[in-house]
Amino acid sequence: MERKKKAFERLLNIMDDLRAGCPWDRKQTFDSLRNLTIEETYELADAILKEDLDGIKEEIGDLMLHMVFYAKIASERGAWDIGDALDAVSEKLIGRHPHIYGDVEVADEAEVKKNWEKLKLKEGKKSVLGGVPDTMPAMVKAYRMQEKTAQVGFDWDNPGDAWEKVLEEIGEFKEAMDTNRPFQEKELEFGDILFSLINYARLTGIDPETALERVNQKFKKRFHYIEVNAPVPLEEMSLAEMDKLWDKAKSQTPGKPEDSDVLE
Repeated sequence: MERKKKAFERLLNIMDDLRAGCPWDRKQTFDSLRNLTIEETYELADAILKEDLDGIKEEIGDLMLHMVFYAKIASERGAWDIGDALDAVSEKLIGRHPHIYGDVEVADEAEVKKNWEKLKLKEGKKSVLGGVPDTMPAMVKAYRMQEKTAQVGFDWDNPGDAWEKVLEEIGEFKEAMDTNRPFQEKELEFGDILFSLINYARLTGIDPETALERVNQKFKKRFHYIEVNAPVPLEEMSLAEMDKLWDKAKSQTPGKPEDSDVLE
């Protein structure tokens, strides 16, 4: 524990030095750091998906630096400092875990989640969905909204019912396309398909964001194989010729296990 405290204190001291002496660090604001923080978050997510432990360590360090940076800026404004932020989250965790720090008993993880949402409303949250950021990527947002409303009983009874909804939405989308309805209606019907698919994935234990990203990586690797092995520039190849290389990419058995997994 002492080593961890010293490491965190070292980062705080370095932040003070940078803010005082580095022209770039002195210039930064909440707004200027925002996009950089988003980028670092995606880099962490990428390292997690690849199970790159060294990469995860590095990206956690980068994000920790950003948190310390925001706290430093806030303290310069006389608003709050890193200690205030850490105390606040500690108090929140204690308050929302009465089964650990109180006398409440829970049966399983599902009950913990339900209690969490109930406690948030008691704390003054106006909506179950109030904690879902507007700027969150649409697929992740849909998953989180469904997950949160499920905690208060607004959910399908079983995956089978959710799948029937997927089929229903596909039918409505097809009807919209066949009857040449306005584009916005077609767009909404397609969105309904995606939303219902995300719901079905959630109920079957699949994280749709992770599933789609694995397919993205698979597509990227296979298409890169086409680029590397194409006998002529891609624009001079027919689709049939590219398909042959695609099939070869699918049949490859690279040395790295993770590569093999991606190409299967």
